[in-house]
Amino acid sequence: MPDPLATLEPIDIVAPSANEAYGLRQHILSPLEVLAQSVSTIAPSTTPPVTIALVFGLAGEGVWLAYAIAMTAMVLIAFCIAGFARDSASPGSLYVYTRDTLPPVYAVIGAWALFFAYVVTGSSVAAGFIYFADPFLALMGLHIPAVVLAALCLGGSAWVAYRDIKISTQTMLWIEFISVALIAVVIAILIWKQGFHLDWPQWKLEGVTPVKIRLGVMLALFSFVGFESATTLGSEAREPLKTIPRAVVRSAFLAGLFFIICAYGEVLGFRGVTPNLGEAKEPMRFLAARAGIGFVTPFINFGVLISMFACTLGCVIAAARVLLLMAHHGLAHKSFAVTHADKETPSAAGVLTALLAFAPVAILAIHGSSAEDMYGWLGTLSVYGFMTAYGLVAVALPVHLHKTGRLSAGGIVLSVLATGAALAAIVGTIYPVPDAPYVYLPYIYLAYMASGIAYWWVTVQKSRATAT
Repeated sequence: MPDPLATLEPIDIVAPSANEAYGLRQHILSPLEVLAQSVSTIAPSTTPPVTIALVFGLAGEGVWLAYAIAMTAMVLIAFCIAGFARDSASPGSLYVYTRDTLPPVYAVIGAWALFFAYVVTGSSVAAGFIYFADPFLALMGLHIPAVVLAALCLGGSAWVAYRDIKISTQTMLWIEFISVALIAVVIAILIWKQGFHLDWPQWKLEGVTPVKIRLGVMLALFSFVGFESATTLGSEAREPLKTIPRAVVRSAFLAGLFFIICAYGEVLGFRGVTPNLGEAKEPMRFLAARAGIGFVTPFINFGVLISMFACTLGCVIAAARVLLLMAHHGLAHKSFAVTHADKETPSAAGVLTALLAFAPVAILAIHGSSAEDMYGWLGTLSVYGFMTAYGLVAVALPVHLHKTGRLSAGGIVLSVLATGAALAAIVGTIYPVPDAPYVYLPYIYLAYMASGIAYWWVTVQKSRATAT
């Protein structure tokens, strides 16, 4: 697909040298492994069994269009991120991009927003892990409390992330590949059995209104968040100034195509049956049976279960590296700036990330919340952090291009469109005013951000006092 920044000549910036690598391993990840970091954080195999049905409940026959619009927005933001990733390789990811271009307070906002987004997404997918683990345990006559399952998921993620970044990415790559392949087989057989005809109710958007599409797009965006997480690998990647921007754009684009095809196929597969897609409890089970391969359902569900773990792992890896950079720059305690001497991974930051992600799941589970509710609440909460970070990068892009002497009309248009997409996503989550508890989520996010900014301000004041 065409890149609006492709005509710009790269500037003479190289990846960080060894003493700027923050104790992380250098140039050990292949292009495919770099792509795996972004893909696993998106967790594409979790969208067909869970999110598409929810989007159908909002957008009806327009669910494919909702995903097409969401993909367009994410690809625009991906190109903005790639505009920075071509010139800078740092585990600080989007935070470093804003730090190098915008006033300090915006960099602080970007840092805390991105860290929040990865941690809360880790909480959300840990709840998803609980949701998909329960049926398998029931088959064996077992019941493990939700708190214990969350601890196993996040504890296991922290352990794998601590051991070796290369092992982590390879694990995530194979998990997602197998899961996506099984789902793709089901959708392909369904479409083939229908005779490859156009499903006119979907193409004509029967019963679909602009409001329904808008609501559907807002939820569809949740399927994409985390696509930029390859940027947190920095110079752990081979040729990071090439492999990372490619991974960011490709993960957003390829995931979007997969979601659109699955959305179209699922709606087609539920045509004329009751309950419909939006009311089905296990849509992939029904679709696999209708495709004549019902025996793959347990494998798909198991793949989704493992994918939830892979997504949790991706979030721990990304958040730990953002926290590592924040600690180096005085936005977090200096103890989190240290990496393990042998493993060369941010072990302390990884442990804290896992503990912070575990806390909300444990608290909600103890109070009797279902795994499905926790997945929805925490997933919605995380989007505020992502869209804040995305929006800041989009705003910062023209500044970066101007500083490097490469500002053009294309870069400005891209920035405006991507900024508008991020703002629209945030507004769409708060208006129309949602029911409780969703109505309280923006206040939780704002309270968190105020705390992060206050911590930075106090730290700055102490530094000034020491200097004088």
